[in-house]
Amino acid sequence: MSSTADALADVPLFSLLDPAERAVLAERVDLVQVRAGETVFSFGDPGDAMFVVIAGVVEISFENDTGNTIVLDTARAGDFFGEISLLDNGPRTATAKVIADLDAIRVDRGDLDELVKLQPHTAMDLLTATGKRLRETSMLLRHTASRNVNEEQEDKRSTVMKVADWISDFSGSLPFLFIHLGIFFVWVVLNVRPLVGTAIGGFDPFPFGLLTMAVSLEAIVLSVFVLLSQNRQAARERVRNDIEFDVNLKAEMQIAHMHKKVDDMHAEILSRLDKLHRS
Repeated sequence: MSSTADALADVPLFSLLDPAERAVLAERVDLVQVRAGETVFSFGDPGDAMFVVIAGVVEISFENDTGNTIVLDTARAGDFFGEISLLDNGPRTATAKVIADLDAIRVDRGDLDELVKLQPHTAMDLLTATGKRLRETSMLLRHTASRNVNEEQEDKRSTVMKVADWISDFSGSLPFLFIHLGIFFVWVVLNVRPLVGTAIGGFDPFPFGLLTMAVSLEAIVLSVFVLLSQNRQAARERVRNDIEFDVNLKAEMQIAHMHKKVDDMHAEILSRLDKLHRS
């Protein structure tokens, strides 16, 4: 009993209680120990208690609909977690995984009632911590689908892919066309009359077999680089589609959340109107 009361004295949430009050609370609460790598509770579990960390580290996280793990908070000595489900008696909204061996105080609803009676200010501490966690959750969710497809792909390109992209872009431009028209014109002029018999001409007489071979080789090389660039573009489109799905999913979740809030407000208004009507 004294060890539990001493443990309570080291936790900021209970530090303002006098020894007698801590002794009363110590009779009600339980001490729990969980090893690293284990979970205290998982998302969706019944929420019947909150936990105050005496020693150890606990990571509070959840997995969103896109499969990414979002870390909401990391609880250390003096911190508490699991208070949301305790307050509204709903299922767990996140998973608590132990990072370093955990020693914690388990506080159920009855213990919480006793604590608030002894020190009413603790209710405000709980609300402050809950509000902070909800604010952090909101900020994290705000950016979960805000990825840039260009940043996702550009930074991962190898030197070969950068060269392939540049060649592919340049081969489809007007300067590329004009340069080749100029080269072909000069080549043909130098290999037909009257320059075919000069010192600078006649190196590829009609039907211009050397030019044909050079153009064929260029077409083969260009086709390879264009295919490489197209394959990367296809991968980029897949990322774009994933991002669009994330954005649409996020919008759908926000709309559903807004509908729930409106329905709750409507139910609350009807309840108050009914009470006014009965009075």
